[in-house]
Amino acid sequence: MGGRWVIGAVEGGGAELVRVGGDGLPVGDIIREPDLAEAVRKRPDVDRWIWRSTAAIYPRLLTTATRIPRCYDIEAAELLLLGHEGRLGEPRSAAAALARLRNTPVPPDPPPRAAEPGTQDSLFEPRPGGAHVSLAELAEVYAEQQRRHGATTHPDRMRLLTASESAGMLVAAEMNASGLPWRADVHRELLNELLGERYAGRGEPRRLAELADEVSTAFGRRVRPDLAADVVKAFAQAGIRVKSTRRWELEGIDHPAVKPLIEYKKLYRIWTAHGWSWLQDWVHDGRFRPEYTPGGSVSGRWTTNGGGALQIPKVIRGAVVADPGWRLVVADADQMEPRVLAAISRDRGLMEVAGSEEDLYTRLSDRAFSGDREHAKLALLGAVYGQTSGDGLKNLAALRRRFPLAVAYVDDAAKAGEEGRLVRTWLGRTSPPAAGAGEDDEAGIPQEGPPPADSPADGVPPVAGSPFSEGEFIPGYASTNARARGRFTRNFVVQGSAADWALLMLAALRRSIAEGGLRAQLVFFQHDEVIVHCPAEEAETVALAVREAGDLAGRIAFGETPVRFPFTTAIVECYADAK
Repeated sequence: MGGRWVIGAVEGGGAELVRVGGDGLPVGDIIREPDLAEAVRKRPDVDRWIWRSTAAIYPRLLTTATRIPRCYDIEAAELLLLGHEGRLGEPRSAAAALARLRNTPVPPDPPPRAAEPGTQDSLFEPRPGGAHVSLAELAEVYAEQQRRHGATTHPDRMRLLTASESAGMLVAAEMNASGLPWRADVHRELLNELLGERYAGRGEPRRLAELADEVSTAFGRRVRPDLAADVVKAFAQAGIRVKSTRRWELEGIDHPAVKPLIEYKKLYRIWTAHGWSWLQDWVHDGRFRPEYTPGGSVSGRWTTNGGGALQIPKVIRGAVVADPGWRLVVADADQMEPRVLAAISRDRGLMEVAGSEEDLYTRLSDRAFSGDREHAKLALLGAVYGQTSGDGLKNLAALRRRFPLAVAYVDDAAKAGEEGRLVRTWLGRTSPPAAGAGEDDEAGIPQEGPPPADSPADGVPPVAGSPFSEGEFIPGYASTNARARGRFTRNFVVQGSAADWALLMLAALRRSIAEGGLRAQLVFFQHDEVIVHCPAEEAETVALAVREAGDLAGRIAFGETPVRFPFTTAIVECYADAK
């Protein structure tokens, strides 16, 4: 009874399912079962479950402690395939895919669904407005997607990307079910210490009110520090011109309002984003349960539907505390994106530098920058982020002489973006046709700092199989903002390929935990960081599993290269102690 099965939930908690062959078409009749979870449990040897949407079905299984090893998410696959075909932005639902297949009017995707703070309820509800697709039609869409995978530039890579994206969907649902351990009492103590007592009427807490008074006193008039326009106007009246109130710009100003203003902004963000109201809404029964969205950004990085899980301030991490007798294994991938660039560019010199678990920038500086680690770091990150002026240009020239293929890889990606061509990550995730100006987190530009940059891509530059040499021109790509698009695509090929690797790492770690019979739970993931909550006696085993998952993901994604993907791992009771 193994193989692949298409399954769909029906009203009343039941299920319909049918086995499919290698071509994706049904083999045998549709089976109807009265209970969804029981239908899955009765078939433990199924290789892969195929369904419309993981978010629509898997949480129901998790409530009965039913977990599956692998799935194929049809709507996630549709989004990836549309991107590869240069059609990103078209409806990606199963109903839309069926309509395109049958050449009938394509229904729009249902509107985004708001998450219910601190609960799992939103995951159990079908998205409103989605057209019904029968199980037979779902199998038809799946079979067509198999054909489309075969028509991509690198079919094996694209199939791997879809499989890893589907695995990420399973991990996201399981992390929501497990929840991140959170001590509400500790959180309240931290807020009281940082912000002071709250005044009646739910106004600003004491410390914010004090800082607001200090800012106003420094300017000689009443100024609202929470209103950027008011602050900019106050500086202008003081004879100082500022373009924004971002910290990196304020720190260069000599004025008595700067220090209290920066402190106000920091505490104001904590109060509004992770203050008492957030705690009441999002933390229940000792757990914070954000709704993760794998591939929520165009580069493949995860986002969350509310809750701010990916932006937990360092000072608030003291509230993330393991259960008694348990530990948090906190693992950060070391210099992940430069290592990914080495792997995807196939630059022998950079692969040799990245072929050790030692600090990559130190090794780079010994080979090309006379031991100056800071210049080596700026040069490599500048290549990825597009810092090609001033000292960045000088550093980039040194990097280009020593590691020509690595620099050519991102240069070619930038040129493709400027010319309106698509670029892809190593596994095949494709940049949007209009990517570029206006991207914020996706372009890797921090909210509170001068614009540096990040990365992602696919293939190998001017070599056979390059995603840039074969890129197609997208009509409507105007010449304006071409350089901004080039900076985005330069970054996309590295950042996106790093996201590809991270998905494979998560899938490998999840499998290792399951096959090892561990009680450990994946509870948090953010770009290059993963947290596992586990019994204290399992912590060392989990730490080793993380390191092995990183190396395995590198081999699966990029083949046998010298590049290593090490982690800095901490076993702690409190998240704040890991940094």
